[in-house]
Amino acid sequence: MSDSSDDHGLSRREVLELGRGLLVFTPVTALIGPSRAAADETPIRRTETSAVSFSVNGQPRELELDNRTSLLDAMREHLHLTGSKKGCDHGQCGACTMIVDGRRINSCLTLAVMHQGSEITTIEGLGTPQRLHPMQAAFVRHDGYQCGYCTPGQICSAVAVLDEIERGVPSHASADLTSAPELNDAELRERMSGNICRCGAYSNIIEAINKVAGGRA
Repeated sequence: MSDSSDDHGLSRREVLELGRGLLVFTPVTALIGPSRAAADETPIRRTETSAVSFSVNGQPRELELDNRTSLLDAMREHLHLTGSKKGCDHGQCGACTMIVDGRRINSCLTLAVMHQGSEITTIEGLGTPQRLHPMQAAFVRHDGYQCGYCTPGQICSAVAVLDEIERGVPSHASADLTSAPELNDAELRERMSGNICRCGAYSNIIEAINKVAGGRA
């Protein structure tokens, strides 16, 4: 390969070395411009926070939260109620299910600041190891929990499902939308379909819910 010089008296090798030095030692501001560099150092937006108060498992709680904080993160990261799990974080698995103002919701899909004054129940509020909620006891008896990761959401959802049926709320499986829904396996499967169980304990979960429903009759 020839190492001939260009019109300025520099060899090809010297030109390459000069270019390499410019890339290494040239300040970033010289390459992208001072205005662009200054803009990159400026935060896109400052954090906006709000005070929010609600009742959690029967106790009043007050928090100062980033407005973007989900209800799930508020419970887990700020109140340290880690029973509710962050599974898919897209509202598809149901592991984060909580009962808010009597309705079950995917807590990963709602902002905490939207629930000012709400009554929130997490799995910790249903029962204790010494005094289990009937649904918790039925899950244990019928082996509906298995690995346990999705179980808190399953149990919260199951408790709400029985309340829905008792209040006459129909589902896609209801034969007649104008009359009270029947409590049968088809109704329970439809209503629990938003709670995914990788262990495949679905039949055991249905048995547990039927057990509790039979005890209410």
